[in-house]
Amino acid sequence: MISIVVPCYNEQEALPLFYEEAARVIGGMDEPCEFILVNDGSADDTLKVMRELADRDSRVKYISLSRNFGKEAAMYAGLCNAGGDYVAVMDADLQDPPSLLPRMLELLRGGEYDCVATRRADRKGEPPVRSWFARQFYRLINRITDAEIVDGARDFRLMRRSMAEAIISLSEYNRFSKGIFGWVGFRTYWISYDNIERVAGQTKWSFWKLFVYALDGIISFSQVPLNIVSWFGTGITGLSFIMLIFVIVRKLIFDDPVAGWASTICVILFMGGIQLMCLGIMGQYIAKTYMESKNRPHYIAAETNIENAKRIK
Repeated sequence: MISIVVPCYNEQEALPLFYEEAARVIGGMDEPCEFILVNDGSADDTLKVMRELADRDSRVKYISLSRNFGKEAAMYAGLCNAGGDYVAVMDADLQDPPSLLPRMLELLRGGEYDCVATRRADRKGEPPVRSWFARQFYRLINRITDAEIVDGARDFRLMRRSMAEAIISLSEYNRFSKGIFGWVGFRTYWISYDNIERVAGQTKWSFWKLFVYALDGIISFSQVPLNIVSWFGTGITGLSFIMLIFVIVRKLIFDDPVAGWASTICVILFMGGIQLMCLGIMGQYIAKTYMESKNRPHYIAAETNIENAKRIK
């Protein structure tokens, strides 16, 4: 059986269109299937649409979270409650084309791969500035982490049950799925396709949200920022020692002490700024550790039609 996990946040317009297209493709595949729709605290009628789809089709299962926990938590909730031998993760806006599912399943059944993932071949339709920052992010994170993240990678993928279980076993609270998919390994085949615009509704990802998400990914999978802070501190200390020797020698030999309060203030402000920046970087890691130590659940399900569902995890 194929389980299709679909995290949804304010997707009342796109969800019916997604269901019709996905159901059509699955019908042509003649494969048993279940849809795991996860309502991530939507403020519109997304939950109502899910109930209607579940009444029409017994294959439709839904989980409604008690509030907006974020896409990562919604994906995790879907994966935890998926029961298929093959598990897919897709967005409801049809930017992840269901028409690729037959080929993805065929590749998995060939036995050579454990996962078939997708990536965008281009960024047509995106603002140039966002595209540039996205490319730089992928270049940077692949250099400083041990998780392979392909440029343009989507969350859309079909994987064997073994890989899905491995992802579920990584129960960290601060989740960055693109990194997790790469970190767990497994043999992955990549399919490229042209960028597709949303079928309906508006994107929920602003530039600022994407920027914060990128920082979370770097902090979750790399200690390099902490190493940079250490190297920078060591370098500044060495430079300060050299400057101190220079001032002393200048005074003893030439009797010419360094004068001027402006230069002193500039140095103090510069060093203060560096210290605050370093403290901020360390604070991000401490904050992540603090959230992990609370051991709070990733999500809380307020409503579901899945028997024996994992409502809290």
